[in-house]
Amino acid sequence: MKKAKIYIPNKSAMQSGLGKLDKWILEFETKDPTKNPLMGWESSSDTLSEVRLEFSTKELAIDYAKKKRIDYEIIEPKKRKIVKKSYADNFLN
Repeated sequence: MKKAKIYIPNKSAMQSGLGKLDKWILEFETKDPTKNPLMGWESSSDTLSEVRLEFSTKELAIDYAKKKRIDYEIIEPKKRKIVKKSYADNFLN
């Protein structure tokens, strides 16, 4: 079977908050992407590259992959370091 990766997607540049970042994604890795000679777009004959499954927890995604005998790789999210800032800090130094 194909290999998949399980991860939490990064927030987009249009998001300022951390909402909607609690879903785990199971996404298949593309096999030999080719370049369309006419338009220059990246394309592939592999239709599994278009499949993207969402799960509410990491355990559900792992259970699904094991049940369907899919080789998977888990990409753990990095912890964000939040620095609290105050407007007054601009004038104290």
